[in-house]
Amino acid sequence: MPRARNKENQGLPRRWRHTHGGYYYQVPPGHEGAWDGKKTFRLGRTLSEAYTEWANRIKYIDDAKTIGQLMERYALQVIPEKKITTQTHNKTTLKPIQAAFGAMGLLDIKPRHIYQFIDRSEAKTAARRQMEVLSHALTKAVEWGLIDRHPFKGEVRLKGEKARTRYVEDWEILECLSLDSKRKVGSILAVQAYIRIALLTGMRRGDLLRLTVADLKENGVHVTPRKTQDSTGKSLIIEWSDELRSAIGSALEARPVKLTPYIFCNRNGECYFDERSGRAGGWESLWRGFTERVMKETGVVEKFTEHDLRAKCASDASSLEHARILLSHANVHITERVYRRKPELVRPVR
Repeated sequence: MPRARNKENQGLPRRWRHTHGGYYYQVPPGHEGAWDGKKTFRLGRTLSEAYTEWANRIKYIDDAKTIGQLMERYALQVIPEKKITTQTHNKTTLKPIQAAFGAMGLLDIKPRHIYQFIDRSEAKTAARRQMEVLSHALTKAVEWGLIDRHPFKGEVRLKGEKARTRYVEDWEILECLSLDSKRKVGSILAVQAYIRIALLTGMRRGDLLRLTVADLKENGVHVTPRKTQDSTGKSLIIEWSDELRSAIGSALEARPVKLTPYIFCNRNGECYFDERSGRAGGWESLWRGFTERVMKETGVVEKFTEHDLRAKCASDASSLEHARILLSHANVHITERVYRRKPELVRPVR
């Protein structure tokens, strides 16, 4: 039986291993000369040292001839520059791309290969995401001078995903907020406070979980959305209302640890959002347990996601422009297409 892959190796470039307190590279046959004649080369103790050593030695990758070599360079130079959550998602695409196309030349890949890959995949959405990463890597190949043109850009028309239409009704929110908590702090009370704040502000999960006491100013809640921090860099000041003050107060009271900077924290007083992995595993478990109780103990029959709360905030906003500003979108198109889910009320023609 094949040996199970160590979890610590997941997300590392191909041929990398993390073992015995360091990072190692399994040298491809015929390339030992560039690696001191070794078949397994120790790159360094830390990930930073490993990437530095690899960048200094792996010269052949600069003249990538195959998709596999291109994706290695992409993993080294492009993915680390992205937001941590995007890095995590991109790393999961590398293995299936390498498995399907790794041995192909950069210009050997054709539109039919993309269609065939998605058609054969059981997880269509994941397959489309993988092809988006591959397409971006080939765009970088043009930028790096490896090829003169993208081999399938503009020639592949993939059927887009339908925008989600789930609109959370007010009575469903009331049902969620009516759940009794078995504890005086954390758990149910924290999620209920989170729901109230999300509906009032439209904040993304990552921004809401990172929210600190220092962000609570006299004139409102100060937020710089992480997703747009490096693009528009726009910050928001969400003005205080009685409802927002009450919701923030409930979140502070629900904290299992009081001496922590975070509005939402785990039992150790730490932020739920892990900046290294881009995940919020503890919060995801908490949310999952909450929704299970909602389905068992209330009249809610269809689950809703945290993203649906953001859409409800946008749908209930007084205007499309108000919704756009709350959601920190650059233009109204994505706000209207994806987030304004409430049916429009129109008057009949006289």
